[in-house]
Amino acid sequence: MTETEPGRQVVVAGIDGSPESVAALSWAGRYAAATGATVRAVRAWHFPTAAGLPPEGKAPEAVTSEIEQRMRDEVGDAIAKANVPASVQVETVIGYGHPAQVLIDESKTSSLLVVGHRGHGGFHQMLTGSVALHCVSHAACPVVVIRGS
Repeated sequence: MTETEPGRQVVVAGIDGSPESVAALSWAGRYAAATGATVRAVRAWHFPTAAGLPPEGKAPEAVTSEIEQRMRDEVGDAIAKANVPASVQVETVIGYGHPAQVLIDESKTSSLLVVGHRGHGGFHQMLTGSVALHCVSHAACPVVVIRGS
């Protein structure tokens, strides 16, 4: 991750590799180009726990390093697919925890949070995913939810 210039707006885009998250990153990139903001592409992960329990602790260091490198590669692929304008500074953050909580934590130091309406998890019949709903309800900054096709 790089340091953001003081006073510069930060637009957080939640990434999970889904087409909806790539669309969210693309929208965030266009918005950042128009406003002079920095994009922070955030990918969250956690070591699986029993159903219904929040993530605790981390995986062994070797596993953590491997997973975080894979996540960085996924974010790089998403940035390429999203065609973020070359003039836009893009930071990458790999956060540990439930995706909604990681994004909400990032929203505390951001101007705008952008998420796709539905990612890899959840029920396909839902109009909006649980992470997007949680972010809309609890983020500390405005939230844009990008609808897929």
